[in-house]
Amino acid sequence: MALTDLQAKEIEAIRGDAQKTYRAVSPALEEILYQPLPVLDHGFVRVIDYMGDDAAIVQAARVSYGKGTKKVNEDAGLINYLMRHRHSTPFEMCEIKFHVKLPIFVARQWIRHRTANVNEYSARYSILDREFYIPSPAHLAAQSKTNRQGRAGLVEGAEAKRVFELLKNDSEQVYDHYIEMLNEDEAGNEINPDKKGLARELARMNLTVNYYTQWYWKVDLHNLMHFLSLRADAHAQYEIRAYADVMIDVLKRWLPITYEAFKNYRIGGVSISAKGLAALRQMLDGVQVTAESSGMSKGEWNEFTQLINKK
Repeated sequence: MALTDLQAKEIEAIRGDAQKTYRAVSPALEEILYQPLPVLDHGFVRVIDYMGDDAAIVQAARVSYGKGTKKVNEDAGLINYLMRHRHSTPFEMCEIKFHVKLPIFVARQWIRHRTANVNEYSARYSILDREFYIPSPAHLAAQSKTNRQGRAGLVEGAEAKRVFELLKNDSEQVYDHYIEMLNEDEAGNEINPDKKGLARELARMNLTVNYYTQWYWKVDLHNLMHFLSLRADAHAQYEIRAYADVMIDVLKRWLPITYEAFKNYRIGGVSISAKGLAALRQMLDGVQVTAESSGMSKGEWNEFTQLINKK
């Protein structure tokens, strides 16, 4: 992970200039405000700003003044109720803004969540850094034969060594060609005064999707939790899951009561179909239920039996 000198100086200046405020603040989140939290080999997540706390959710739900009941147990009970019954609007009253540095292919997945405000680093205007993602050996996975968007096992030995060579050499080569076409170095200085450089908006098209980009991503709490429930899931791609895991820790610091409800009802909770619920009730009554008698498809039955740990 690397910050530019300018970014590092900005963080130092902002954190050295604390302001008094009447706004609700989260002490645990204030501890890491503006600071980069490492992700992958060169990426990071930074909290830039936030609005609201657990009490703000309660306040919005009751449309009340001040901090609601001011009783933590009652606030927790209401937040759990809201989470359990999927009442989303009180959670939309809280917002958070992140600065994220991430590989382009992760950004292309991430942007599918169209419920945030995004402003990305412009390679039409600026020159991208020579930073690209190379997976660690533990995450150099082979293609699954049963899931077209999944992984199965590891690529190891001589084959892994060759893959690493290809990834690194290709990434280095395309960046060298990128700089050559620009006729500018990484600082934007002209390399050869007798040569015309290609426009930045054209030169960038040769870069591979493992190069890093950056963006500011602002989202309300409801949509953040939706993002995290999908991207922190065990079935999500590892690289985006790594970012989601860091952001879940941010959520825990920011809104501890909401985090516990989210962990209980979203991350640790499940949903089943009407047929699944009927089958479960029959099982509790001692009835032998099979895939055929349940009326479920083979795929849903397999998921259902795994869900209830029944072989």
